[in-house]
Amino acid sequence: MAATRRPPTLFRNLNAKIAAIPMILTALVVFVGGTAWTVVYSFTNSRLLPREKFVGLDQYERLWSSNKWLISIENLFIYGICSLVLSLIIGFVLAALLDQKIRFENTFRTILLYPFALSFIVTGLVWQWILNPQFGIQAVVRSLGFESFSFDPLYNPDIVIYGILIAGLWQSTGLIMCLMLAGLRGIDEDIWKAARIDGIPMWKTYLFIVIPMMRPVFITTLVIIASGIVRVYDLVVAQTSGGPGISSEVPAKYVYDAMFLSQNLGQGFAGSTMMLLAVIIVIVPWAYLEFGGRKRHV
Repeated sequence: MAATRRPPTLFRNLNAKIAAIPMILTALVVFVGGTAWTVVYSFTNSRLLPREKFVGLDQYERLWSSNKWLISIENLFIYGICSLVLSLIIGFVLAALLDQKIRFENTFRTILLYPFALSFIVTGLVWQWILNPQFGIQAVVRSLGFESFSFDPLYNPDIVIYGILIAGLWQSTGLIMCLMLAGLRGIDEDIWKAARIDGIPMWKTYLFIVIPMMRPVFITTLVIIASGIVRVYDLVVAQTSGGPGISSEVPAKYVYDAMFLSQNLGQGFAGSTMMLLAVIIVIVPWAYLEFGGRKRHV
């Protein structure tokens, strides 16, 4: 009996490949094409409308000599480091607590995840009210008799970025908790039983056994958090609009102001390109760890 001849690799799953053509074209034209267009025009002196008058690195020199841009980079660095560390720690701790098969787990999980369903604008406005010294936390504590209590981070230029961080953590921690909880539920129950039989303390089990096994979950979570950090904009606009002064500026807001308020497309494109570079710095190591590592172990 003659063996069935298999079609060439190019023609396998042909229907699925044809169906994917619109998506591929959209990605190439809209995303890749738009990105390339932005990078090219960042080397021009485009103002209100794009102009093909190239000025070399002038826009980037102006960008990095701007005090507003430097402050936005500093704020993004502070916000990013704190958000990465605290989101992972708080999210993992909450997931570990819920993983203990507590009562009303579904209720607690829903409550903790609910802030993620809100838009960043709503979250920013809510926390603007909560942190308002006239009727927020400070006013409530003072009404209890602690007249000297002071808590107004959104009105203090030195710590305003931490007030924005509070709102960001409140919204994003629930998602991190769910990702971590899914990772914990994927750990074989026999591992927990073996650790208890060997008398290994729970904290050592988490630190030396469970967390290393959850490496893919942590890497994916880090990429999600990092991509959100680079794009942070809504929280700042809703809470402070970049103030007091320019003390809470972030790169995304700088780009928006340059393009739509100052009508300087070239400067906005330069800022966008630097943000793209930051995303690439995050994505490339992730892709290497995810796909490069797999190839080595195949």
